[in-house]
Amino acid sequence: MTSEFSPVQQEVLDNIGALRETWPTFDPELRGQLRGELESGISEHVAMLGPDRHIWANKHAVGSVLGCEKRFLADREFPGWSVPLARGSIVHKAIELSINWPTTPVPGDLVDEAIASLEFSEANIATFLQQLTDTDRAQLRSDALDRVTQFDECWPRLKNQWRPATEAKVRLDLFDGKVTMQGKIDLTLSRAEGNRAGKVLIDFKTGKLQAAHMADLRYYALIETCRVGVPPRRIASYYLEQGRFQPEDVNEDMLFAAAQRAVDGINRMIELELEPENPAIKPNPGCRWCKVLDTCDPGQISLREFDDPLDDLP
Repeated sequence: MTSEFSPVQQEVLDNIGALRETWPTFDPELRGQLRGELESGISEHVAMLGPDRHIWANKHAVGSVLGCEKRFLADREFPGWSVPLARGSIVHKAIELSINWPTTPVPGDLVDEAIASLEFSEANIATFLQQLTDTDRAQLRSDALDRVTQFDECWPRLKNQWRPATEAKVRLDLFDGKVTMQGKIDLTLSRAEGNRAGKVLIDFKTGKLQAAHMADLRYYALIETCRVGVPPRRIASYYLEQGRFQPEDVNEDMLFAAAQRAVDGINRMIELELEPENPAIKPNPGCRWCKVLDTCDPGQISLREFDDPLDDLP
């Protein structure tokens, strides 16, 4: 018997779907408990901030400050657009368009429409796209097309009843906005029903599996729980080049561990905001993308120890 879905598409369905009666339930008090853990953990550090200082904590900032503090300080300002960075925005926009495409979508059409919609938008990527050389534009389209084609091959068509949302923004303000935890999730599916967890959070990745990817998703799950009061049911990284899920079911222990990690990261961000001198240098595979690598001897030396230099941007 011929199946409607390829084996890899069926694997996607198996990972994102579950009977409602199997969805876990959570204590309604969990939201307040997690927020309390966050606020009590950072209260002393927040008190040290002046009236005009504000901390923005996204997944990259928290992961970076808990990794190499020198890179964290270097990355505080947006480094500007590049073809690899723009590619991610194009791919996510193309996937978003595919959800509501009136006919069976063709990856090339999705990519072209994604580029056009962003190029003539008010987003800050627009100027970068308008100024691309023909060579860079061709390279950007080729790179994005490769990723969108991988998605098209591996994923079944997303149905409206799954409530798909791409680049879904989540945010949590603490201490009247002195600290903002925020994120943007590549894809969310389903939703909570009462105190029963149904939502799935997914990030798309290229390259090889990294522990930091799951840490990022746990951070999203923490914010989502504090935002709506019910955790997501599952989080997952999806590796397009491998056609492979790396899923994890959400539980309370995970969320409290994510809260402690967020506390550690935010406290260190505040310390570096007040005293940025002598940041800790912790070489890691991300050194190859650090904009201060040329002046960092430990980072240059460490790259010899990490394999697969063609891995994509984290």
